[in-house]
Amino acid sequence: MTLHVWFVFCVAYLVTTLSPGPNVLLVIRNTLRYGARGTLATLAGNLTAQLFVIILVALGIGALVAAMPMAFLAMKLIGAAYLIYLGFVQLLKRQPGSSTVTPAIAPSVSSSKVFGEALLVSISNPKTLIFFSAFLPQFIEPGRSLVVQFTTMYLTIALIVVTVHCVYCFSVSRLSRRLSASRWVTAIKRASGALFVGLGVKLLMARQA
Repeated sequence: MTLHVWFVFCVAYLVTTLSPGPNVLLVIRNTLRYGARGTLATLAGNLTAQLFVIILVALGIGALVAAMPMAFLAMKLIGAAYLIYLGFVQLLKRQPGSSTVTPAIAPSVSSSKVFGEALLVSISNPKTLIFFSAFLPQFIEPGRSLVVQFTTMYLTIALIVVTVHCVYCFSVSRLSRRLSASRWVTAIKRASGALFVGLGVKLLMARQA
């Protein structure tokens, strides 16, 4: 992959990553709930799922699944159901109330649980597989090593995802500390729950491109 092609790839993927989706919402939610540990575990789950999908695309399986309506439907139902489930859990979860402002203490949670949740959210979205199947081959240069090119693209994707998601999380964390009142943090969490439900419904209504 030449420097010019790599640069175009970086810009194109950065533009798509800046648009908040399920992965961004999940990392923000887990940052608010669990702190930096939640951020790292969520990013690890997301990037592991991205690696798996890119391997499928490199093997040609991505294009095959994208061309099979039943496989797309099954992945869509699973992904939408999981997003809606996460949304309702967030909306219905009781938030501890307090009349005084106290320093936020991150609740105890298994990092493997957060990792698994992020992995499922990312890997169960069929749009990810279809997007990469259409997007990545546009930057493949014939005559060059496919392994090197796909590896370069994955490492670039990982760098962009980590950078963008960390900026989002840092901004939201600073905002929640400035607002300080727990009701604002609760409002953000409730809003993320509603957005998860909305994204799940949107995925249910999505058609295979």
